[in-house]
Amino acid sequence: MTSSRPEGQVHSASAAAASAFSSVSRMDPAALLSAYDDQLRTGAEAPGVASTSLGPVRLVEFTAGRGFVTYRNLGDADPTRIRQLVAAAREFFRADPTIEEVEWKTRGHDHAPGLHEALLAHGFLPEEPESIMLGVAELLAADVQLPEGVTLRRVEHEKDVRAMSAMADEVFGGPVSEARANALLQRLEAGDGMEIWVAEAGGEIVSSGRLHPVPGSDFAGIWGGSTRPEWRGQGIYRALTAARARSALRLGKTLIHSDSTEYSRPILERSGLVKVSTTTPYVWRRAGGPDS
Repeated sequence: MTSSRPEGQVHSASAAAASAFSSVSRMDPAALLSAYDDQLRTGAEAPGVASTSLGPVRLVEFTAGRGFVTYRNLGDADPTRIRQLVAAAREFFRADPTIEEVEWKTRGHDHAPGLHEALLAHGFLPEEPESIMLGVAELLAADVQLPEGVTLRRVEHEKDVRAMSAMADEVFGGPVSEARANALLQRLEAGDGMEIWVAEAGGEIVSSGRLHPVPGSDFAGIWGGSTRPEWRGQGIYRALTAARARSALRLGKTLIHSDSTEYSRPILERSGLVKVSTTTPYVWRRAGGPDS
């Protein structure tokens, strides 16, 4: 069972809103990218947390010692001004001893001359680029056949959330992080709309993903997709995506966004999302030295 709602039904108001996108615009990368820039690259990227403005840049402080840098655009900033912004952002976070890691989120379609060089010069190291995937939720809310014995459900209880978080940590090759699980539990307790969905087989979580409705926008984000290697290629992640899309529609969200790896990108494309740009996180980590 993938949802408490009977399969094939879509909330009428959500369906009507989704139909506002024509058959052309719903697959038009330029139109989707414009909606992404206008609706998501605002305070919507990090609602309800502490933030500071630094010119066009927004500096966000999350729990668990994490910082985040984002912006709608950098305007007409030249390489000198961009280097100044990067330096000031790093100093802002370095002055707070509770911040251990900062992500500067870049987008491939931005005009940002000299940003790559400025980030490297100030200790921000690039991680793997990901595809910015956008599309209409209605297109993702399809029926997907699950393997025998696999079921989907939304989880909220602490035991389930910790089991899901540990599974995702293992899939991504890192140690099990109590801090990450705690952060998820804090978000659920705060009631910011985040949903956690899992696929189970024989009482074991084999795949998971989150839904993040974005307040004040048409968007919901799908994040944190992870599937155990032995369960991949069987439609489980696509079924989780469809379940989250149905939930987004019930919440009145008609558009979906996700930053996807090269593993999940083809799955999302088959579901109806399109790649509109790329995003590369540059990460600064506190190392204790004078230049860190």
